[in-house]
Amino acid sequence: MHWRSIWQLGVIPAVLALAACGGEDDEPGVQPGTQRGLLLQSPPPRTLDASAPELQARLGTTPAGRELLAQAGAPVCGVQVHSIEYATVGARGEQTNATAALMLPRGSGAACTGPRPILLYGHGTDPERAYNQAEISDLTRPGAAAGLQLAATFAAHGYIVVAPNYAGYDRSRLGYHPYLVADQQSKDMVDALTAARVALPALEARDSGQLLLSGNSQGGYVALATHRALQAAGLHVTASAPMSGPYALASYGDAIFHGRVPLGSTVFTPLLVTAYQQAYGRIYRQPDEVYAPRYAPHMAALLPADVPLAQLWRQGRLPVSALFSTTPPARGLESITPPTTPLAQAPLFALGFGPDPLLSNAQRLAYLEDAALRPDGLVPERTTGMPAAMPGHPMRQALKANDLRDWVPRRPMLLCGGQADPTVFFALNTGALQALWSPPSPAAMPPGMLSVLDVDAPISGFNDPYADVKAGFALAKATAAAQGGPAAALLLYHGALVPPFCHLAARSFFARVLASGE
Repeated sequence: MHWRSIWQLGVIPAVLALAACGGEDDEPGVQPGTQRGLLLQSPPPRTLDASAPELQARLGTTPAGRELLAQAGAPVCGVQVHSIEYATVGARGEQTNATAALMLPRGSGAACTGPRPILLYGHGTDPERAYNQAEISDLTRPGAAAGLQLAATFAAHGYIVVAPNYAGYDRSRLGYHPYLVADQQSKDMVDALTAARVALPALEARDSGQLLLSGNSQGGYVALATHRALQAAGLHVTASAPMSGPYALASYGDAIFHGRVPLGSTVFTPLLVTAYQQAYGRIYRQPDEVYAPRYAPHMAALLPADVPLAQLWRQGRLPVSALFSTTPPARGLESITPPTTPLAQAPLFALGFGPDPLLSNAQRLAYLEDAALRPDGLVPERTTGMPAAMPGHPMRQALKANDLRDWVPRRPMLLCGGQADPTVFFALNTGALQALWSPPSPAAMPPGMLSVLDVDAPISGFNDPYADVKAGFALAKATAAAQGGPAAALLLYHGALVPPFCHLAARSFFARVLASGE
C-alpha cells in the first residue's frame, strides 16, 4: 500500500492532530481460449537503458534519488527496463490482459552477466488506474517511484525483476482490480513470470532457475499467496520475503469492524468490496447495503480511478478517513465507536470515525453481530489464533476464503515489517504467522527456515544480521519526525519509511540463501 503520495495529499491535517482499501467476460484484444501467461507483444518495448554510472547520476539529481542511492548503495550493474503485456484472468476466471515491468541487469561484472536469479515482486495498494512500474523516467507518474526503487535496489545489483502492475491497472482491460483475491492475484503473478521468461531470450538475458518472491503491503500478501500457490503446484521457490502484508485477513477485517481502523481504510475497503463482489457475487445485492447513501451510487466502479485520489476527495466521492459513523450502530457498542483503548492508538483509530462515513451503520452492525456469534481466533481476544470456523456474514466468509494461514511454507522465508505500522498492523498479521509457523506450534516450519524482522526493534547485539537495516530505519524515522513532527513519521511509516529497509533486508536474505545453495 503505497501511502506516501496518497496521504501527503490530504490526510496530513488529520494526522497532525495525533501530535498535539465490472470487468467483461471476453476482453477486447484477448481472444477466447488464449493461454494464460502468453506474451502479447514481442519483443516488449524498452522504457529505460542506463549503465551503472548513468543510473547513479540519474539518482543523484533529486533529493529522493539521493536518499534511495544512500539506502540501496551504488549500482553494480546497469539496468534495462521493458514493459511486457501478457494474458491472464480476472477474479471470475474471465480472460483479460495485464502488464508488468521487466528489469534486467546489464554490464560486464560477474553480478551482471550470465544466468541471473529472478525476483517476482508484488506492489502495494494504489488508487490510480494508470499505475505502471515500467515507466520510471517521469517520477510524477503513478508507479514510477516504486519502479525506480526496484531498479536501484535489485536490478542494479544483479537480479532480474518481474514486477506486475496487476489486472485492472495500466493497459489492462479489466474493469476492476481483483484486490486481495488470493487465487487471482497469484495467477496474475505466475502469468507475468511465464511471459517474462518467454521474453528473456530475445532480450539476451538468461534465467538461472532461482526464483525469489517479495512484495510490500498488498504485495506482501500477494507474494505469500503466490508462494503458497507455487508450492501447492509442486513448483520450486528458492526463497521469499513478504513485507508488511495483511496475511491474517479474517482477523484484520474483524479488528477493523471492532473499531481498530487503520490509515488508508477508505481506499482499500472499496477496492476489497468490489473485488469480492466480482469474485463471489454475494457481498451485496445493492451497493447501499454496504455503503452510506451518499457514496453508494458510484462506489462499485470508483477504484482504481482515472483521476488522482485528491480529486476524489475534493469532489466528495470518497471520505478522507471516516470509514464508520461516530454514532454507534447499536446500544452496547459505544466503547468501540471509536475505541478508547489502547490509549496510545486511540487517536489513530478515532480518525476512522466521522459524521459522513463511507460504510453504513447497518453493514457494521451485521458484521459485528456475526463476529459475536462466530468469533475470530485473534479478535477481540486471542483463542485459537485462526479465523472463525464458519462465519455467516458474506464479507467475513470472503475474508476467511482469502486468509493465508492455511498452509506451511517449505522454503526459506523472511517476514519483514515494523511494529508501529498504522496501516497493516504488524502484531496482528506478521505476528500471527510468526506464532503459527514457530515452535511449539504443530504447524512450525523446520528450524532455521523462518526469519522475522521488525525493522523498528532495537539491535540485538554484535551478531544481529540486520543491525545496519535497523540503524538506518531508526535514523530515517527520527529524521522524518524532526522535519515534520511525530505525526509525519506515522504518516510515512507504512509506505515510505519501512519499505526501503525491508528491501535491503530482503536483498541480504536472498544473497545468503543463494550463497548457501539451498
